[in-house]
Amino acid sequence: MFNEILDAVAAGDVIKTQALLASGADCNARNDAGATLLMQASSSGNLPMVEVLIKAGADVNATDEMGWTALMKACFNDEMDRGFPEVVQRLIDAGADMEAQIVYGTRPLMLAAGRGEAGVVDVLLKAGADVLAKNEGGRTALMMVKEKFYVEVINQLHEAEMKVIGEGPNCGTKNAPGSNVVTFLKPQSH
Repeated sequence: MFNEILDAVAAGDVIKTQALLASGADCNARNDAGATLLMQASSSGNLPMVEVLIKAGADVNATDEMGWTALMKACFNDEMDRGFPEVVQRLIDAGADMEAQIVYGTRPLMLAAGRGEAGVVDVLLKAGADVLAKNEGGRTALMMVKEKFYVEVINQLHEAEMKVIGEGPNCGTKNAPGSNVVTFLKPQSH
C-alpha cells in the first residue's frame, strides 16, 4: 500500500488516494527524498489533493531533510516556475507555520518574494507573515527582492513594511530618508 499511495499522489489521482487512505494508508508517508505526500501535492499545486491529505490528518508542519515544509514547497516550484497562492492559503488555514526557516534563515515570505510570486506574497502578508523578519544575513524579504526588480512584489513589501513601522495604511509615497521608491501600478485585467 506504501508504494501505491506514493504513486497515486505523484499522479494526482485524488480518488485513488482517498480510497487508499480509507483502507489505512499513511497520510504522512514519505518518498525516497523525504518529502511527505502533502509536500508533494503542495509542490505541484494540487489543491484537491492537499485538501484530501489535510482532512486525513497530514502533518502540515512536517519537514524534509532540508527543512522544507509543504508551505515552502507551495510558495515556489522551480520545475514549474511558479507558486500556488490557493494552496498556500489552505496550508495556512490548516495551521502551517509561516515563519518556519530553511537554509540561512529563509522564511516562506522571503522565498516567495525572491521568486517574484506576487500572489503568494499577498496571501502570506494578509495572513500575518512577518514582513520585517530577517535572515541570518540581516536581510528582509524587501531587501532581497529589490535586487531582482520584481516591481509588484517590491511595492507589496514596501507598503506592508510601512504599515508595520507605523507609517499608516496609505503610505506608498512615504520613504525612509535617502531612499527612492517608485510605485508602479499593475495593469488591470479585463
